[in-house]
Amino acid sequence: MTVRQSSARRRGSATIDLVLCAVRSGRLHVLVVKSADGKPVLPYTWIRDGASLDEGARELARDIAGSSVAWMTAGTATSSRRHPAESALSVPYVGVISSGAPAPVDAVWCPVDALPALAPRHKALAEGAVETLRLHMDVSPVAFRLLPHAFTLSELQQAYELLLSRHLHKASFRRALQAAYLVEPTEEWRSEGRGRPAQLFKYAPRKRRGGHRSVRFDLIGG
Repeated sequence: MTVRQSSARRRGSATIDLVLCAVRSGRLHVLVVKSADGKPVLPYTWIRDGASLDEGARELARDIAGSSVAWMTAGTATSSRRHPAESALSVPYVGVISSGAPAPVDAVWCPVDALPALAPRHKALAEGAVETLRLHMDVSPVAFRLLPHAFTLSELQQAYELLLSRHLHKASFRRALQAAYLVEPTEEWRSEGRGRPAQLFKYAPRKRRGGHRSVRFDLIGG
């Protein structure tokens, strides 16, 4: 898969740069594609005059990953560091793909802590995606969107730990999750090695008086 771009570089123009994230083998990964000259890059497209940035980002996401993108938000525009196409300004969008979704054809998942030789701006955007996800996780179901529709509580805790970059106490995490009324059990179970199978849950937030409650991470010890 090569990144969608015009046949000629438009030095001085602006781009939408897409950082798609997923959990693979217990690590946070970002999606890397190839530029027209075969170099690894984040997916990007040139901004069209008069076009909506959000629609441009959604169109690029559909081109790259089809309907697999479960959540997406805009980041902070940046002009620092070199862009692979010499874009003067990048408007980054960070998206999440469920771990149960198939990988896009001809794209590569790369661990955030072991990225290939990306251009400096793309490397910074990929590494900064974790902070973007962390900033939104208390107001959006970011951690849940990293998981398949049905998941174990251990998988959910692991997703939160990846975003927070710290260990969470198992019993405290589950008490906080229960108090937030965010999940409900399914009738499915999955073996996780030794011991009894683990029950699968789904994201099903219940409305409560006073509005939505998030998990209180400030009350969860390590």
